[in-house]
Amino acid sequence: MEFIQEFNLTGIFIGVYTFFIIGIFHPVVIKCEYHFGVRCWWIFLLLGIGGIIASLIINNVLWSSLWSIFAVSSFWSILELFHQRRRVQKGWFPKKKKK
Repeated sequence: MEFIQEFNLTGIFIGVYTFFIIGIFHPVVIKCEYHFGVRCWWIFLLLGIGGIIASLIINNVLWSSLWSIFAVSSFWSILELFHQRRRVQKGWFPKKKKK
């Protein structure tokens, strides 16, 4: 962490982390909707609340920012989960076949 602060790379680090988190959450939302439907929205809610709590507890600006990004991405995933359901209904994504 000293390297990041010494060379003033905090903003770039936060940007790369944000890109990484968005990249992780996108396929997770698709897989969750495929396997569980929108019933799993509350998991993203709990993750978001946990991220907000961690962000409020941590004093370090960098780590607090990273937890906030995780929390907001979790909350955004709830909305995306319901949008994904509409995409499946439109036929843009495959629907899980019932056995």
